[in-house]
Amino acid sequence: MSNRKLTPTSYLVLGAVAFLVRATSYDLKSFVQLSVSHFWSFPHSQLYAEPERLAEMGLLSDERESGGRRRRIYSITEEGRAELEAWLADPETTPFELRDMGVLKLFFGNLARPEDIVRLAKRQVETVRKQIEEYRGIEERFKDVTGLDYQLATLQCGIAVEEATLAFWERIAKDPPKRP
Repeated sequence: MSNRKLTPTSYLVLGAVAFLVRATSYDLKSFVQLSVSHFWSFPHSQLYAEPERLAEMGLLSDERESGGRRRRIYSITEEGRAELEAWLADPETTPFELRDMGVLKLFFGNLARPEDIVRLAKRQVETVRKQIEEYRGIEERFKDVTGLDYQLATLQCGIAVEEATLAFWERIAKDPPKRP
């Protein structure tokens, strides 16, 4: 079944359409902005091309609105659901990837002034605290909504990562690495 050229974005689209039941590309973009984009970044333009590609492969069905903008509305097919279920059943993933500009700057910290590294760390502390606050707000807003246990578990992962990041930057701000 998995001899197709499916990417992580393909599975994101299949999962989002299955979750939403029926969706336009704009619905997918809105859904991703409110959820998955907090931990999975990719060009949102793919949310306009990928559903069409998946429909051509028979993994999504589509219909056109009869009036107005005549947008395409996608639904997952039986074949698409089977492909999504096979992907979800596979425990293999790629290793965690950290792509953080602050960490990149810290890596080259021996080329900077010590006070610049402290300023960087303090700014990172501010930024991470704001992100934790945003995540806690999302958590509070959805804590009593039934059926979101897995989505809230991913939010808990995000909070844990941000809390560890906060502790790291607080240590750097207080006691930056020493120059040789």
